[in-house]
Amino acid sequence: MSDLPLAKIRPASNWSAIWVLPILALLIGGWLGWRAYSQAGIEIQVIFDSGAGIQAGKTEVIYKGMPIGKVIALALDDSGEKRGVIATIEMRQEVKPHLRDQARFWLVKPRVSLGGITGLETLVSGNYIAVSPGAGEPTLLFKALSEPPPLSDDQPGLHLTLKAERLGSLERDSPVFYKQIQVGRVKSYALAENQSTVEVKVFIEPAYANLVRKHTRFWNASGISVDANLSGVKLRSESLASIVAGGIAFATPEHRADSPPTDPSIAFRLYEDFDAAQAGIKLLVKLSDFEGLQPGRTPVLYNGIQTGTLKTLKVNEDLSGASAELNMDPRTEDYLVEGTEFWVVKPSISLAGITGLEALVKGNYIAVRPGERGGAAKREFTARPKAPPLNLGAPGLHLVLFSDNRGSLEVGSPILYRQLKVGSVQSVQLSRDNQQVVFGAHIELEYAHLVNSSTRFWNASGITLRGSLSGVEVKSESLQTLLAGGIAFETSDLEAPVTARRVQRFNLHENRENALQIGQAISIQLPRGDGLSPGTAIRYRDLDVGKIESIGLSEDLQSVIVHARITQAAEQIVRAGTQFWVVKPELSLTRAANLETLVSGQFLEVLPASKPGGRQTVFTALAEPPNLAASEPGLRLVLSAARRNSLKAGAPVGYREVQVGKVTGYELGPSADRVLIHVLIEPRYAGLVHTGSRFWNSSGVGVEAGLFKGVKVRTESLETIIAGGVAFATPELADMGMQAKPGQTFALFDEPQDEWLRWAPKIALPH
Repeated sequence: MSDLPLAKIRPASNWSAIWVLPILALLIGGWLGWRAYSQAGIEIQVIFDSGAGIQAGKTEVIYKGMPIGKVIALALDDSGEKRGVIATIEMRQEVKPHLRDQARFWLVKPRVSLGGITGLETLVSGNYIAVSPGAGEPTLLFKALSEPPPLSDDQPGLHLTLKAERLGSLERDSPVFYKQIQVGRVKSYALAENQSTVEVKVFIEPAYANLVRKHTRFWNASGISVDANLSGVKLRSESLASIVAGGIAFATPEHRADSPPTDPSIAFRLYEDFDAAQAGIKLLVKLSDFEGLQPGRTPVLYNGIQTGTLKTLKVNEDLSGASAELNMDPRTEDYLVEGTEFWVVKPSISLAGITGLEALVKGNYIAVRPGERGGAAKREFTARPKAPPLNLGAPGLHLVLFSDNRGSLEVGSPILYRQLKVGSVQSVQLSRDNQQVVFGAHIELEYAHLVNSSTRFWNASGITLRGSLSGVEVKSESLQTLLAGGIAFETSDLEAPVTARRVQRFNLHENRENALQIGQAISIQLPRGDGLSPGTAIRYRDLDVGKIESIGLSEDLQSVIVHARITQAAEQIVRAGTQFWVVKPELSLTRAANLETLVSGQFLEVLPASKPGGRQTVFTALAEPPNLAASEPGLRLVLSAARRNSLKAGAPVGYREVQVGKVTGYELGPSADRVLIHVLIEPRYAGLVHTGSRFWNSSGVGVEAGLFKGVKVRTESLETIIAGGVAFATPELADMGMQAKPGQTFALFDEPQDEWLRWAPKIALPH
């Protein structure tokens, strides 16, 4: 028997680790399936009249800004009823309890109407379906609304019903106004059960619900109310919004202001207009002038806006006046206080213009100026016989102007700034001492900053006429001031301080010249006063820097004294070294200058001192214009000649018949045997002159004649024939010599040699 151990026998196992993966996959698949089933949406069907604007897979269902479903399919209704388009919508699982038969669906898309623009957000996000949950039995089939539903009665606020004879231009979302502030809107409208009236449902926001009392009156404020007859045309509108989209306004009569809050279950009457509502405030106004006023027709206006109506007019027993009962708009209640003024407006024509022109169209009317808000309430007034002057409390700047005489100024005359009307004269009266005329003036608010301590006013009425040998000057501020008078002003420094007084005071000067006495006064002595007169200009470089104010003789009668005023650059002109001279026309064979003075007249030219000097206000004019060439840049040379010939200051100096300089003057030499002629070569051509250069007199015409060679005529140019001139030439490089130095003297020959005329050296000129 063998000693080897026996093998142990064990049955094989059926389990293998490979089965773990299928089991795990099965569990995950089961979980995903259960999750998909538990989160699957609920499919419902909504019937729309049209599928326009709805897209499968894109159009969502939105509730309070949150997506709760999406359209997954669109199909035509193939039932016999053919109700439209059926949209299959997958709704989220959590909304299942709210899918009841009273729930409402509608398509939201941009809508433009007179009431406004709605659904504007869909221009970016696209159309969507809105839903409003409701009660009822569970269902999965719904009929969509053709338009959004009206505001729910559950919305916080006041919900009212108004009954009207007709709808007018009201529609959904038309505004509801209280004192022109929108406080609500129209929810819906429909015919009443008896079909004889219209029921309009409105919503008042919670913040304004307490404004509606038991005796509140509502009226239709839609569009424009037009009432026309022979006495005029009456227009009324609550606001621009109500003109376009219609609207409703309401107010509580003053004597019923303490009525209790309204009961929302009670319907209000919607009156046709404001007058029919009788919601105004009653006033009694005593009139001394009541011509053209008609009860029920004559309006009460404030700045062209109707604020009330004349209800009754009762003439006094002695016919001296009348008592008018006015029905005022409730919005004016806070302004019917002490200080409120009434007067009758009718057309009036005067030189100051036409006032009350609108009364030609609408008839005479009653104007009102409200008192200061917060004053003591008042219900009885006495009308003024005419329009009052502007109230000091009115916006703008109020001034007092003092003048020695009135001129043609009157109430309504314009106040001008640079010929732009910025205000008007409000009153005219004598001063307390009866020595001056006092004008009350008003500057409109937007122009008030133009007036400060540097402002000067003058009477701009009529025409200013000034004539002299130099011409006739006619001046008028404007056509309006020519006919009706007016006041003009200028402000020299807009940054100047403003007077601390509430009502600023100014002198009203006779004319502009007297008002604008600015600058520095000087006097100038001249030998004669030919061509000069008050108003003649003083000029520097063709710009007016002053003018002559008066002209008189000196005490010894040997000269003329001109009194002038420098208005520009006075600090540089009114000092020692300044020169004045008279500019007058010059005409000769060799020169024509200042010909414009033949038309404009002579004037004074000034040359300010080149160096700072002491202040000087008395001057003696030069007999001739100064030599201004002394200050010009260039190369100055001296030419020595036996005689001057026809050379004068200003005569040209030429090089190859091109002017490169000019003669600046001449004088006799120290021993009087020669004439020294001073010339100036322009800086660019200074390099043309060297020590070897030759100068000759090119004036006039040179003639050479011979029996066999004929006649030879030589001249430099036509200009030198008349005015004279100098020419020069420079030799070639070998004989050129050094460049000429300032002040160097050259001989001036009577005529050139033929050799000089052939010289043509190349000399570089600077740019």
